[in-house]
Amino acid sequence: MSRLLLIVGMPGCGKGEFISIAKDFGYVPIVMGDIVREETLRRGRDIKESGMIAQQLRIEMGNSAVAQLTIPKIEEGKKYIIDGIRGYSEVQEFKSYFDTIVVAIHSSPVARFSRLCGRGRGDDPLDPEEFFERDHRELGFGIGDAIALSDVMIINEDGLEDFRSDIAKVIRKLD
Repeated sequence: MSRLLLIVGMPGCGKGEFISIAKDFGYVPIVMGDIVREETLRRGRDIKESGMIAQQLRIEMGNSAVAQLTIPKIEEGKKYIIDGIRGYSEVQEFKSYFDTIVVAIHSSPVARFSRLCGRGRGDDPLDPEEFFERDHRELGFGIGDAIALSDVMIINEDGLEDFRSDIAKVIRKLD
C-alpha cells in the first residue's frame, strides 16, 4: 500500500520547504495546486483564475474534487508527500485508499504574506487585500478543519534552520 503524508497549511506557511526535505527521505511530491493549475489551463483559463477553478471543481465534483483528480497519479507501494490539502473531505478521500498521515504547518499571516511576496509565483497576491481574500477563500474550503484535525502540527515562526530541523524530526518519527 502507498504511504501518504498530506501537508496542510495556509499559503506561504512553508509547505514547499517540507516537500524539499521529504524528497530527501524518499517521498515523491504531488502538489494539488499544480493539479488545479493544470485543470485551469486545460479549460483555457488564465493561471490567475486557479482559485475560481478550484471552487468550480468543488461545485462540479464535491469538496474532495482535487483529491479525486490527484489519486490516479499515485502508484502502488510508493511514499508520497501530497501538498495543498484544502479541506477535511480531501483528507477523508485519501484515507479511504491509502495509509495516510496529516501534517499541518502554521505560520502567522504577516510571515506568510512576506514569503508570498518574495517567491514570485503567478498566482501570488499582489497586495494585502488580495492576500486576505485568498486566505478567506482557502478557509471557505474547510482548510481550518484539516489543520485542526491533523495528526502532527509544525509551527514555522522561528527561522528557516529551526523549521528545517523540525521537519526532519517529524519525518524521521513518521517513517
